[in-house]
Amino acid sequence: MGKIKVALAGVGNCASALIQGIEYYRKNPPSENGLTTGLMHPKFGNYAVEDIAFVAAFEVNRKKIGRDLSKAVFTEPNCVVKISDVPDMDVTVKPGPVLDGVAPHMRKVFNVYDKKRTKPVDVAEELRDSKADILVNYLPVGSSKGARFYAQAALDAGCGFVNCIPEFIASETEWASKFEEKKLPIAGDDIKSQ
Repeated sequence: MGKIKVALAGVGNCASALIQGIEYYRKNPPSENGLTTGLMHPKFGNYAVEDIAFVAAFEVNRKKIGRDLSKAVFTEPNCVVKISDVPDMDVTVKPGPVLDGVAPHMRKVFNVYDKKRTKPVDVAEELRDSKADILVNYLPVGSSKGARFYAQAALDAGCGFVNCIPEFIASETEWASKFEEKKLPIAGDDIKSQ
């Protein structure tokens, strides 16, 4: 089996926790009885934690853009508890479009890039170039336009979509049908309900 190539839309606290958790379990594999403390399913079919590889990431925070993903996950305003060091991942965080994910009063706190100085990348093209299998949506709650933009980019690129925010996409017939037609996986909506 090959790697599961994952792209991230949003490099906030949830993405940081995911990346650190994967790194933690790489360093602490299951015991002889196949169990791992804190990880319910060390194997998913033929796949294990170490089979997950991050290949692309998109952000609007100018302090994260251009950095390696391993550094961006620890960049302010991220404040998740550090549980594991993360080695260089050779994944440069790219600018995603500024849509509805950041409220006007939070733009400064989230260090949103200046649209006059920074242009967003073509997300679908980046997904294709990185050969991503799955795009995980970790945009802020309330990112209705943003979630749909990234879902469409995943469709256009031919990769699956995991919607981790409470925005109806996977549970909406129209979106589910689009992914089904292309024989692409879609899951969600909202990581806490998984």
